[in-house]
Formats: sequence, C-alpha cells, structure tokens
Amino acid sequence: QVQLVESGGGLVQPGGSLRLSCAASRPIASIDVMGWYRQALGKQRELVARFINRGRTQYADSVEGRFIISRNNAENTVYLEMNSLRPEDTAVYYCNGDYNGLTYWGQGTQVTVSS
Repeated sequence: QVQLVESGGGLVQPGGSLRLSCAASRPIASIDVMGWYRQALGKQRELVARFINRGRTQYADSVEGRFIISRNNAENTVYLEMNSLRPEDTAVYYCNGDYNGLTYWGQGTQVTVSS
C-alpha cells in the first residue's frame, strides 16, 4: 500500500509560480509511473505530467514548457514546478502512482490562479 500526500497549493496571480510536493510513504523508486493530474470544477480529471519508462517524462500540451516534474528519491518526494500560471490552471491537483498493479491517489491540493 502507498500513501501520497500533496502540499504546496494556494492562491497565485496570473503569471506567478507555485511548487507542489507529493510525499510518498514508501521509496518512490519502487512506484511505477508517478505523476500529477488535475481536476477543474465541472471537468474530468486530466493528466498534467508524469514519469514514464526509465525516467522519461510526459506533459500535457497545455502545460508543456511551463511546468516541470521532478523527483528526489532520497526524500521519496515528487515535485511539480508550475510557472507562468494561467487562470485555466485553476484546479485540484492530485498526485498519482501505480504500485503492485494498483493505482493510488493523494487527497489533492487546490491551486487557484486569479488576480
């Protein structure tokens, strides 16, 4: 079993930056396909960024070039650096990971981009 705990959300003005953290309860090197998803009010949950095979990364087109996913294996933490934030980035952001064939989600952290 894996517990994932997100932090770092908040209110930011358009053009600003935030860094989200996802702390895992077990070594992230043992967790497959860790990444970030988001769900805006009234919309479906969507992929934002994730690690895939052998450390490669995948980004949604809408965040490519603005967001950066990274990881610190020693701290069992995955990060999402979000730059040039836009109002349309407003959503609850969830950390996600696959372990032993099961998918785990964090509780989510709210990101609001507004002036």
